[in-house]
Amino acid sequence: MQPARMPQSAVPYVYTAIAPTHDWLAVWVEAKARAFGLHQLAVQNGEHVLEVAVGTGLSFPRLVAANPDGWTEGLDRTPAMLRQTTRRMQNAPHTQFGLRLGDAYALPYPDNSFDAVLNSYMFDMLPVADFATVLREFRRVLKPGGRCVCINMTVPTHWTERLWDTIYALFPPLLGGCRGITLAPSMRKAGFADVQRTRIVERTFPSEVVVGRAS
Repeated sequence: MQPARMPQSAVPYVYTAIAPTHDWLAVWVEAKARAFGLHQLAVQNGEHVLEVAVGTGLSFPRLVAANPDGWTEGLDRTPAMLRQTTRRMQNAPHTQFGLRLGDAYALPYPDNSFDAVLNSYMFDMLPVADFATVLREFRRVLKPGGRCVCINMTVPTHWTERLWDTIYALFPPLLGGCRGITLAPSMRKAGFADVQRTRIVERTFPSEVVVGRAS
């Protein structure tokens, strides 16, 4: 696993720059993993659901559509990404949702607020030393028994997948600062139970979907 090479202070600037074109690559190589992650989250109508690092809202409309009588909250640290999600949701048939600026390191919600938390392609930007801090925040805002699904770029296991880590090594912003990681051990250390990991490769891009339950 490569160390994080893009400083956290650079994240808002990089994602402001790539916000208009972010979805081109994401739709091409992340669609299968995102769809499987949503299936694993299994949102039930009437729940309180949080997506941390909502980004441009690629998954958010499906979360909201599955939960018309509940509440779905989307949070991101980059205003430009939130603006993309806001535009995406302008004509949504359901209105039981909110979008908020905030930081995954200190989620602006009380303890035991949500039934489910979704996070996509964020931990692969963070230093490994910070994984547990952020995961404990996820666990804090989840109700007992609540579900957490994290989708990440993961470490390559075949030569065809190594191109992506090579791109990261040469210039991290080209991949939005993401590199291959393995999150399941940190999720267990943070106190999640029943942790399961599924690996999904789409057009040589390796992703993982990691599922855990707040105990």
